[in-house]
Amino acid sequence: MPVHLPFATLVERLRALPAATRDAGRVELVVSRPAVGERRTPERCVLNVDTGLEGDRWLDRENPKRTSQITVMRADVARVIANGQSLSLFGDNLLVDVDLSRENLPDGTRVRIGTAICAVTPKPHNGCSKFSARFGDDALRVLTSEEFNTWRLRGIHVEVLESGEVSPNDPIEVLR
Repeated sequence: MPVHLPFATLVERLRALPAATRDAGRVELVVSRPAVGERRTPERCVLNVDTGLEGDRWLDRENPKRTSQITVMRADVARVIANGQSLSLFGDNLLVDVDLSRENLPDGTRVRIGTAICAVTPKPHNGCSKFSARFGDDALRVLTSEEFNTWRLRGIHVEVLESGEVSPNDPIEVLR
């Protein structure tokens, strides 16, 4: 049974994280969700303009919107919240080591991820009841707290503008 960290501990550990890189970083983990509750961590995948992350169920949703095509979260934030659990539990497609804050990546910012070109969408990426069940109510409270609001701790959505391949350790470049 995972131990959920209390609010104060989460805040302390998140404040202690080193600043994320702003202009370049790397992909730490790729996660596809072929079915509800199922996670795969492929060594290489395609980010496709029409289908999103190939092998993911995004396209199978009732009304898939490009604004929620790919989900991205900072890996160091995920490690703090997961408290030893697998990072694939978050369900985010890409766990990365780049600054996802609104200041660094405003809506519309283009980012090269591996060989794909993506754009940050305005759709908020918020925690939900599944997130609370996996990581605790305090984790959800921290994500939505005013102190961390601009950090976008839960992550962002990007849409694929130019298809390309991505794998763990591939570079991420913020295209300014």
